[in-house]
Amino acid sequence: MPIKLPKDTEKHLVASIKRFANDELDTDMGDLKAGFLLDFFLREAGPSIYNQAIAEAQAFLLDKAEDLPAARHEKEFGYYMR
Repeated sequence: MPIKLPKDTEKHLVASIKRFANDELDTDMGDLKAGFLLDFFLREAGPSIYNQAIAEAQAFLLDKAEDLPAARHEKEFGYYMR
């Protein structure tokens, strides 16, 4: 499943790539090249990042779900037991 970013996010990332190329690599890069580079990283690294994020979210939710029995400690039918 290809990762599709909102246009505004894509615009910011292209600008960031251009700045990085200029500052760190001493290379002037236009919007087209930066866009191609962004597309490459989204296609190449994106699935690995996505899969890792899903695995971490799953582990987090499973951990919280395992704690549900401890969270239901409320005493029942206690109105007249006071």
